[in-house]
Amino acid sequence: MSTLIAIIGVVPSRAACALDAFEIQVYDGTADAAGTPGLELHVNDVVRGSTMAPPPPELASNHQAHFTLEPSYGVTSFWELGAYLQTALRADGTFDFAGVKARSKLVTPPSWSTTRRLGLNLEVSDIPARYEVERWGLELRPIFAQDLGRFSVVVNPIVDVALTGAGATFEPAAEILFAWPQLVSVGLEYYADLGDIEGFSRVRDQKHYLFEVANLLRVRNFELNVGVGEGLTATSNPFTAKLILGYQFDDSRAPP
Repeated sequence: MSTLIAIIGVVPSRAACALDAFEIQVYDGTADAAGTPGLELHVNDVVRGSTMAPPPPELASNHQAHFTLEPSYGVTSFWELGAYLQTALRADGTFDFAGVKARSKLVTPPSWSTTRRLGLNLEVSDIPARYEVERWGLELRPIFAQDLGRFSVVVNPIVDVALTGAGATFEPAAEILFAWPQLVSVGLEYYADLGDIEGFSRVRDQKHYLFEVANLLRVRNFELNVGVGEGLTATSNPFTAKLILGYQFDDSRAPP
């Protein structure tokens, strides 16, 4: 860990990047069960994007839709591997390959606590410069989750490192949900990009988003997350919609 901190410290700063429109999600400290594969589809649409042009050759995100397929596999009760296969539908109708990511997630096993979860997700990305000006990236996502009765609170203090030598940014995410057990949960998700970890950007140059979300809890092994998000600063995309569909292929459901 000390080596990683040293690497982050010596790379120069970079401009804040936009919200990751390919994967708008707060990690809650859960993982696929050991030996169990999972599959998610992320669909995110930048309905109204920022009018500020990104650094070239990156394309403006306005009216872009993103489709990401995320396979995953539970290696053990506390270790999950996953990948992201990203595509984009541009405003001009062009359907495009938008990069790949690989991740490794470690979490506390279910036996550790019934109300508290901790974890760390490490993610390496290779994204075309037209969608991320710094092509190669590394994400470090600590996970802190606490259940409080019907409420749950999750915090992801994310550090995003550009491996091409352009610095690291602090991009925290958080979630608060209220659940009707075995039915639905509703709540808020927050995402931000505060800028370089050695000196945050001015508030007007930061990116802040608030999403109103709902999750279906009724169907076993099936995930449905929907949300709409508003940009809270001038550099943020004003309006984004998101959808996550997921399924866990659990073979343990034996007939009675």
